[in-house]
Amino acid sequence: MAQSENLVFCGTPQFAVPTLEKLVEAGFNIRLVLTQPDRPKGRGLGLVASPIKQTAERLGLSIYQPEKIKQNEELRAKLDQIAPAAIIVVGYGRIIPKWMLELPKHGNINLHASLLPKYRGAAPIQWAIANGESVTGVTTMRIDEGLDTGDILLQKDLVILDEDTAETVSPRLAAIGAELMIETLRGLAEGNISPKAQKDDEATLAPILKKEHGRIDFSRTAQEIYNRLRGFQPWPGAFTSFRGKMLNITAAKPSAEKVPQAQLLVKDEKLFAGCGNSIALELLEVQPEGKKRISARDFVHGYRPRVGERVGE
Repeated sequence: MAQSENLVFCGTPQFAVPTLEKLVEAGFNIRLVLTQPDRPKGRGLGLVASPIKQTAERLGLSIYQPEKIKQNEELRAKLDQIAPAAIIVVGYGRIIPKWMLELPKHGNINLHASLLPKYRGAAPIQWAIANGESVTGVTTMRIDEGLDTGDILLQKDLVILDEDTAETVSPRLAAIGAELMIETLRGLAEGNISPKAQKDDEATLAPILKKEHGRIDFSRTAQEIYNRLRGFQPWPGAFTSFRGKMLNITAAKPSAEKVPQAQLLVKDEKLFAGCGNSIALELLEVQPEGKKRISARDFVHGYRPRVGERVGE
């Protein structure tokens, strides 16, 4: 679409910031930014603006923060007046209603942090890493009324490194996603993008994360537990229990040690936990309940775990 045509941007988290910045930098006409209302945060529960609101203010863009959008006549009037050629959606956190899908001629264009149809849903980056994928990517798609089921416009992949976490992959995906959105809009303007329907039979889901997803199941292999620890950063992390209290595992790596499942082994001041197939995970850093993070060595000296003492009970 022509850069002079009106666009509306819908987004909330840090992941969406590079796309908004790139659109403005490339000269696209962002007439309105929709983002979630300010939310209470921190100990004082003071209201904090979303990363997108902070960015939009810095860029001098008009901002609207409706609590609801489905039956919002004020929003509808604003969008009718703007008559956007497209609505860009990146991590907005609201289901786009049918009337909004039908409004722009180029539709509502979403940047999704996976190679669709894999990892449809709220936490694609986290689940891709947790499931041990070696490659992920970003997709631009035209939103329909399903959950991440719309036609694919463009895709770009990204290698997941062995030591990557959700926190290291997310900014890299956000950066390549921003470039892909610019490429998508220019391609639509030139008429050289052919939307492709997703193959529903190849779809996988990336559901919203819950606290329980972080609880370590020691019947899984050490590699599987390590992948989940990497994927579920910064939340819900990876945790178990030790002597009746919660124990967060903040850094670990698979090892070649053989240790019975859910038992601890101390060897040369190193700490190991037995996993599925009796192959151990080396615990590098832990955080006992109510305490600061400490090295495994400090944990060994401070808590003196006994031979065969168990975790997760």
